[in-house]
Amino acid sequence: MLTSILAAIGVLVGLGGLAVGGYALWRTRRAADDCRALVHRLLPEGSGVDVRAIRDVGVVRYDALEEMSGARSFSLALLNAAGDGIVVTSINGRTESRTYAKAVQGGRAAEELSPEEYRAIRAARMGRQTEAAGSFPAPEEGGAVRTLVPGARAAGAPPSPG
Repeated sequence: MLTSILAAIGVLVGLGGLAVGGYALWRTRRAADDCRALVHRLLPEGSGVDVRAIRDVGVVRYDALEEMSGARSFSLALLNAAGDGIVVTSINGRTESRTYAKAVQGGRAAEELSPEEYRAIRAARMGRQTEAAGSFPAPEEGGAVRTLVPGARAAGAPPSPG
């Protein structure tokens, strides 16, 4: 008899939990719809504002190769208001040039970023068009940022000893 009562109470509590979860889901969806409607009211289609347009631009110039000076290499970030876009990197030497492009979503790239690419994205997001390569510290996430060219140094930075 006690087991039957506890089982019934358990079923009722479980159904109550499902009801609370369903209500929370309904409220969350309603809040998301309200937010979406608010954004559409603030930026109507005829306003001329396109949230997908490139808005943030950041450039980092640096000396990628020991043989070159004058900060001929660069990383260029082109992002929209949501932080989506691309980062283009050009490594320039005396006899050859290499260019890389990486997609960016929400201010982060799916591929590994060099410190200069990270700084270009950060400069764009902060509204600074150009930055010296040493202006922002690279993130300390394990392996998230790598050196694109061994021996790369910031524009104007002294050459590394050795």
